[in-house]
This record gives sequence, structure tokens and C-alpha cells, in this order.
Amino acid sequence: MELSIVIPSYNEGEHIYDNLMEMASDIEAFCTDYELVPVNDGSKDNTASEINRAAQAHPHIHPVSYEDNRGKGQAVKAGVLASSGKYIGFLDADLDLSAKHFDAFLKRIKSETEPCNVVIGSKMHKDSKLDYPPIRKLFSFSFYVILKVLFGMRCKDTQTGVKLFDGALIKDIVSKQRVKGYAFDVEQLALASHSKGVIAEMPIVLEYRRGESFGRIKMKDIWKMFSDTVGVWWNLRMKKNY
Repeated sequence: MELSIVIPSYNEGEHIYDNLMEMASDIEAFCTDYELVPVNDGSKDNTASEINRAAQAHPHIHPVSYEDNRGKGQAVKAGVLASSGKYIGFLDADLDLSAKHFDAFLKRIKSETEPCNVVIGSKMHKDSKLDYPPIRKLFSFSFYVILKVLFGMRCKDTQTGVKLFDGALIKDIVSKQRVKGYAFDVEQLALASHSKGVIAEMPIVLEYRRGESFGRIKMKDIWKMFSDTVGVWWNLRMKKNY
């Protein structure tokens, strides 16, 4: 299989069926050898049943589900381990970012003239088109500064919810992954960079669909994200324990 897309999902029952159908339609415009791997991360609503309904309606949807809420990082890890694609990507379930991005991402990761094994969407790319709240723009820039200081990462945006990896590389990375929550992206990209992975940044089109200023991320999540990020830095740079 050429392409697997992991979709971590928590309490997305209202939209997940329609969003999965939209993702499938978008991907089939440029790739027929693919699978969608939605992961129900212990949702309290009808997310699991809606994902199963989508899987019954579409043969390329291969769900993963468990009853306890483990965090977005663990949902992505479970999805990666269940995926069989040569290339494995992640996409947020809310579709603020379209699956159409993977058309350009797939071409980029296959490029022989500019080799890379990780492609990430970046809100800071000069060609990105963004429609999202100013508070999130401030948070993104602040987090970029923190990562630059801690890791010296060249990539400007680790947190945008659309990424594509070489399948073998990301399976190796998740075998070492420790972060369960929102900072899992930082850990994965830090490990990719540490293992001499080549990360390419691509422009995105972001259309903010949620009414709340931070979606479902609360202040406690932001604090946990920061503390997990420091933990990754400590283990990788100071203890060299990965």
C-alpha cells in the first residue's frame, strides 16, 4: 500500500462520518492505493459508532478503537502501528486542514531532486493561507521560539495537524515515543532530526471550523504540552535517553 493516513479522533461524533467521506473523496483524486486509519481515542460520545458506520460504507477506512482516553499522541501511535502504507501521514479529524494537502506532500516526499523523509505543513510558510484566531497565531510563534531555543530545530512549525513520513521511519520513531498528549509532534520531529531525518516544510490552507478560540485545548493542556516538551529536551539532549 502506498499511503496511510492516521486520523486521531476524540469526541468527534457530530462530524466524523462526513469528514471521513470527504477525506476519502479528496485522496482518491490523486491516489487509489491508500487507507484511512481513524483512531477512536476513548471518546465519550458516538465517535466509535460513526467511525464504524463510515468503515462499513467505504472499504478504504480501517478503524482502530479503544475505550480509555489515552491522549492524542497515543492515538497517533496506535494508528501508525496499525498502518501498512509506504508513506504514513497524520491529519486532524476536524478538517481545518484538508486531505488535499497530501497530493503535494506525496509528490514532495517522492522527489529525487530534493530528497526528504518527512514533510510537514507549516503555518509560517510564506505561501500558507490562514484563517484562524490571533490567539493561536501568538501561541504558534511563541512555541516556535521555545523549540528554537531548546532543540535548534530548523522547522518553524511543529504543531500543524498535517504531516507525512516515510513509513519505516515513523514506525521506528513511535516505538521510542513517550509523550501521550499534544507535544507528541515535538518528540517525533526531534527524534526524526536526531536520526538525521530530512524535514521539508510545505505551505497549507487552514480554514478554522471551530467556534472556540482554542478548540478543545485547555490551559492545563498547554501547560502539559510545555512540560512534555521540556521533558523531551531533557531526555534527548541532557540524558541522551532515547
